[in-house]
Amino acid sequence: MPQRRTKRSIAGIAAICITAAGALAACGGDDTSGSAKALTWYINPDSGGNDPNKKGQTHLAKVCTDQAKGAYTISTQVLPNSASDQRQQLLRRLAASDKGVDIMSIDPVNVAEYAEAGFLAEVPADKQEALKEDAVKPIVESAMWKDKMFAAPMWANTQLLWYRKSAAAEAGLDMSKPVTWDQLIEAAKKLDSSIGVQAKPYEGYTVWINALVESAGGHIIANEGAGADELQLGLDSAESKKAAAIIGEIARSGIGGPAMGSSDETASLDLFAGGGAFLVNWPYTWAALPEKGVDVKDIGFARYPQAVQGKESAPPLGGIELGVNAASANQAAAWDAIACITSQENQKTYMLGTGNPAARKAVYDDPEIKKEFPMASLIRESLDAGGPRPATQYYGDLSTALFKKFSPPDQVNEGTPAEAANFILEVLKGEALL
Repeated sequence: MPQRRTKRSIAGIAAICITAAGALAACGGDDTSGSAKALTWYINPDSGGNDPNKKGQTHLAKVCTDQAKGAYTISTQVLPNSASDQRQQLLRRLAASDKGVDIMSIDPVNVAEYAEAGFLAEVPADKQEALKEDAVKPIVESAMWKDKMFAAPMWANTQLLWYRKSAAAEAGLDMSKPVTWDQLIEAAKKLDSSIGVQAKPYEGYTVWINALVESAGGHIIANEGAGADELQLGLDSAESKKAAAIIGEIARSGIGGPAMGSSDETASLDLFAGGGAFLVNWPYTWAALPEKGVDVKDIGFARYPQAVQGKESAPPLGGIELGVNAASANQAAAWDAIACITSQENQKTYMLGTGNPAARKAVYDDPEIKKEFPMASLIRESLDAGGPRPATQYYGDLSTALFKKFSPPDQVNEGTPAEAANFILEVLKGEALL
């Protein structure tokens, strides 16, 4: 039953918090908000670190503090590197009603879980329109839970297909037109080269699986928002079998690289930088390749591959939403600060400084953005067409169960999706352990 599941999850989180209390002082309420105007923003790591002189989230905190002219101040705390650890740390603090957290940078897939548990403050009605205005649709949808808005889009992310122009030409691919995974697989085999993908057992693998299923026209969850006992999965389907066929073929043919089962974004980028023909990865690839000694004159970019020829792909969707702790004593000031942080000007600054794409569409029309990011229009197009990961209060368990059953990738076959579906339901009903 959904209520039973939610309460059990929260109880588990609280138990972790109590156990860790000795080592994690803030877990019981490290209230850094001594003043009603002092805000603490927990940020995910970016290239700016915790240095206000760089152009990351800490810089935006300083910019908005200066613009507030005493109405509020924002200090930042950096969360762990991995998305899983970020989720865990925030859940511990939120479950403990830690008033030392005012604003949080949240992976879009975690909004539903936090909102369902009552950890997020709803966006004030008079702020919602401005935060939604001009933002790409999928990142706005990710800010919603059960028809209520619980977060503000800050930046959005998507993956592109990166390729070596010379390799694509040698393989006979016309990259001015959409290409399919099957075409890339045949080209990589012909060239005795590789396709960089993310398939180690982690969240990035779920991102790839979901993108393949969505691109084929399917969905991992058929009835988002349902409780554990009523949840209907779409994994036992032709679309998911197509996704499994692509993963299995890339792994068994060897074109996913010698260590595909342990490949993340960095490893797949290194495979491509080392001479690989193709790669699917986030837009930071463009800035990272020259740092690895790659001449980008031979590097091309295109929309995410189609799973089914003639059917538009649904590129992966990521990014960051900003949420306000329901236990915060400074909620009004926090939403004022978020309005500043997510302004068009500050999203442009953040994109130029970190390479993370803006959530507001107008930023992509800016001349400076177009000069720095020649693929800006493709990023915007891909964001609008993106296929979000499932919105569910059980996302953490679902994602872990999914990538476990799809691992190792060379064992993935047409029966894998159905096995994953059964395992996910057993986990959610308390009949199996992750």
